[in-house]
Amino acid sequence: MVRIARERIDDLFGLAEQESQRGELELAHRYVVLAREIGARYNVRLLPEYREMYCRGCSTYWVEGRTVRTRLRPGHRVRTCLRCGRARRSRIRRVPAMTAESALERRAPAAFQGAILVGGDEDERRPERP
Repeated sequence: MVRIARERIDDLFGLAEQESQRGELELAHRYVVLAREIGARYNVRLLPEYREMYCRGCSTYWVEGRTVRTRLRPGHRVRTCLRCGRARRSRIRRVPAMTAESALERRAPAAFQGAILVGGDEDERRPERP
């Protein structure tokens, strides 16, 4: 039963996405409501990617700019439902900045991995042209 419930939830979220692209937001909303009811009835958790696609307050399928407003704040993202006004905050992970050493490791051939770069004056490294 759980497998069938998961398949139905997948199908309903797929249909909700199709209907939202066609502009039928009320039908997309109904599909999300049905998917949540199936999940509750059979005690099946929704996948994390599905949980990011709808409002937990009113079950509206989120379409950027039409049913949800997204604002980026330092360290988190705030998504506000335009139907019920409920805000949802999620953390944003910072990607470490690429250092010169890590950039070199990505671009250098395997033979040069771990080699020590010895630099001097720019004129010493470049051969002179006649």
